[in-house]
Amino acid sequence: MHSPLVKLLQDTIKADGPMDIGQYIEIVLGHPKYGYYVTRDPLGQAGDFTTSPEISQMFGEMLGAYFAHQWMNLGSPARFTFLECGPGRGTLMADMMRIGKAFDGFRQAVEIHLVEISPVLRQKQAEALRGYGPVWHEDVSTVPDDVPILMVGNEFLDALPLRQFVMEEEGWCERYVDYNEEAGFHYINASSRDGLERNITCAAEIGDILEVAPLRDVVVQELCRKMKASGGAALLIDYGHIKTAPGDTFQAMKGHLDCDVLEHIGEADLTTHVDFEALKVQAEKMGAKVSDSVTQAAFLNLVGIAQRAEILRAKATPAQAEDIESAYHRLTDHDKMGALFKVIAINYER
Repeated sequence: MHSPLVKLLQDTIKADGPMDIGQYIEIVLGHPKYGYYVTRDPLGQAGDFTTSPEISQMFGEMLGAYFAHQWMNLGSPARFTFLECGPGRGTLMADMMRIGKAFDGFRQAVEIHLVEISPVLRQKQAEALRGYGPVWHEDVSTVPDDVPILMVGNEFLDALPLRQFVMEEEGWCERYVDYNEEAGFHYINASSRDGLERNITCAAEIGDILEVAPLRDVVVQELCRKMKASGGAALLIDYGHIKTAPGDTFQAMKGHLDCDVLEHIGEADLTTHVDFEALKVQAEKMGAKVSDSVTQAAFLNLVGIAQRAEILRAKATPAQAEDIESAYHRLTDHDKMGALFKVIAINYER
């Protein structure tokens, strides 16, 4: 028996024809009633994936210290918006605030805002941030911009819909998801419906796939517009590539294992790698000062995670010290999360 989400996809394709990859991702992950993110807590051992804040408090503590210094660089404003997009269970924000409170005036100035569509995760965030009075938003458009904004997005952009184009002999064609009873859900390549491929300048060979993320660009532009109004700083952290290049990064994960993106619909996480060069281009167009992308390992070591791990180990039991060491290596080793994840910083001075 098909799930309501699968039937919805089938009916939509039958009525409107094949859907682009972005529409497929948007429905599967974000449908207001049946979407993957709307119906569950996907994090942790019992879920489908684990994020850096869930691995160790050190991750959030390092980011908390970073943003406290950014607040001071902005002149220690008496009010500011601390914004997290895709805040998971609220673990990262709670860890950042624990460190931020050590800076005089930070706690009194902060107003926490969260961009989150999942009612399940909003409840977890409310519990983790009890006493802070967080305000929730469906998207960044309703976040206030009358005060400076400090923003973090950790594994947020990878879940935003994108589209895929395939280089064929006649040029770029778009990849669509189609359905019929015989083949089930499957890909077809066809002419793009809106000519987006005409903006592609990346060199490619026959068979290459290029991913284009218009919604990602819109979100970055909107964040920049809001930070530009009153000043601010943002950190975007995700797995991805520093330079724009062809490649199929569309993937699904269920129970911490890879699976087919057209199977386990609504029961598996869908993600794509983030093009950090494209993010930098969009932010610079908006007049922001943008850092070069660096690996998560380079960023965390720069802000002092090795020293923090040493301090925590000194106060820990032998078993706890082993856990701290393991978490440090998982976050920073290049064969784990250290190299796959990238970090880019966006800044506006007041």
